[in-house]
Amino acid sequence: MRVHQLTFAALAVAASFSLTACQNGADGAGQSGGPSPSSTASAASTASPSVGSSDPGGGKASDGTTSSGGKGTAAGAGSDASGKAGKCRTDELEITAAERTIGGDADGTVAVTLKNRGGRDCTISGYAGVDLKTGSGSLSAKRTGQQADTAVLKKGDSTYFGITYPLNTSGGSGVRVTGLVVTPPDETKSVTLDWPGAGTLPVTEGGGASVKVGPVGSAGQGG
Repeated sequence: MRVHQLTFAALAVAASFSLTACQNGADGAGQSGGPSPSSTASAASTASPSVGSSDPGGGKASDGTTSSGGKGTAAGAGSDASGKAGKCRTDELEITAAERTIGGDADGTVAVTLKNRGGRDCTISGYAGVDLKTGSGSLSAKRTGQQADTAVLKKGDSTYFGITYPLNTSGGSGVRVTGLVVTPPDETKSVTLDWPGAGTLPVTEGGGASVKVGPVGSAGQGG
């Protein structure tokens, strides 16, 4: 009887050890698993953005270039280092002349057009040099004295000035005009044009009547 009691006691102790080992194994498996869902979400929210992302407020795009969130402004064509347009040069201007005399006027009028045919904006201001070629030599036009404004000519834009000259109403042959020489303001290079006005100027004492030129931008009748 005593032998049976000892045997039952040994079996009970062994069963107890087996149960404890199983419980410890289960607990170890739970502790060695991955992070809980809450910790995974937290890590994802603090992760740095991928290299390929772009920042609309500025930063680097996936190709390594810098984004600015807006378009850059290109420098104005024809501008110098200070951003101002340079002066119009003779070679950049298409210069033409046309008769603009209105019937009944005491003087004749020729309008001279200066058109920017260059590849940049340019500024023009002041008086052009004007000389009439005649059978008696060159006749320089006198300035009217009007205030000269500054104009910015964009590519394809034009400005004008007027030349007034006396009409030959004497009935005589007068002084024959053979050509018109124009030198743009602040330039030394001239262009020679056909004279579009009346063919002769009246002959007067003192070398002839005055031919006048207005400033650039004043192509009104009478200069």
